[in-house]
Amino acid sequence: MSEENNTSGWDAIDQRMAGIYGQQEPKHYGTLLPYSLGGQDPLDGISAYKSESGVPHWHFVTYGFSELYAKESDMAEHSGYGFELTFRLTRSEEEEEPPAWALNLLQNMGRYVFNSGNIFRSGDYLDANGPICLGSDTLLTALAFIQDPELPPMDTPNCHVEFLQMVGITRDEMEAMQTWNTLGVLRVGLEHFPQYVTDVQRGSVLLHPDVSEAVSKGMEEEGSSTGFLYVDQLAWTPGKKSLFSKTPSILSLGAKQAGIIGKLLRGRILKGKSLTLVGPEIRAVFEPGTQAECHFQDDEVRMTLNEQTAAEVCRYLLPKESTFELSAIRGTAIQIVPTHIKDQEGNIVETIG
Repeated sequence: MSEENNTSGWDAIDQRMAGIYGQQEPKHYGTLLPYSLGGQDPLDGISAYKSESGVPHWHFVTYGFSELYAKESDMAEHSGYGFELTFRLTRSEEEEEPPAWALNLLQNMGRYVFNSGNIFRSGDYLDANGPICLGSDTLLTALAFIQDPELPPMDTPNCHVEFLQMVGITRDEMEAMQTWNTLGVLRVGLEHFPQYVTDVQRGSVLLHPDVSEAVSKGMEEEGSSTGFLYVDQLAWTPGKKSLFSKTPSILSLGAKQAGIIGKLLRGRILKGKSLTLVGPEIRAVFEPGTQAECHFQDDEVRMTLNEQTAAEVCRYLLPKESTFELSAIRGTAIQIVPTHIKDQEGNIVETIG
């Protein structure tokens, strides 16, 4: 087969989907102008199948994160980024076309991966910082990723490909995933959204006592699996000394993430694990130890917390503006600054703290 006619990667995906849907002709949405030539959509295509499994829903699959044509990369273990995304979305009986916002969401995931180089893995989560369906009042404001229950990994002529299902989640569900782990929360909530079908009208599964109790138990017994967290509001201001006064060194955090950082510290430090916050210009590493202390060097704050100091930090890390000095680490304070949530035009729509 010539390179020009080689669609082996694409064909492998088609064959895998045909194994589920037989002769069903999917709704397919291709890209006329490739991203590499200035087009707006990074994915070569998206197919949507009608599924009756569990609840009636659209089952989307992407074409473009893996190598669809001739093998071009020197990656011997996987094809392209090594995965394609799927997405299951509730469908009404009379619905004949999948909603455009879902297609746009998948293309936006493509832009994120292609532009940042960051890839998704089963167990990851992503804060969308707003409704996953723009303009709606849905409570789903984040995404989780898990292996598609009907699509196990496969080997294609261009190497290994996994199918990662994207799942719409609420803000408190994301926080539960951060303070425990993504796959654990999805597993205990499965009864309430079979096959992880996204329903933009649903509420949080944590409203069900069986789920909230299982999450609390999981965090208590296992702690948090989140070792790294990106914090867009993270800064360090060195202290100053003079003949008459001394100002402490200050670690600043945004109010939006202060609360979850407190919960993460509780689920990491008290389990003997470290937590690293990564900001635009500095890193802050919290690690367990017997002697509480703080050092700053080479754009990295390294703070050792014993159980008493960790409990103190967690107690004060709340989503409201404040500054508090640490009793066991003299000359060091933590400041919570307001977070301004902006819309796509840059207008402030909410202030936290």
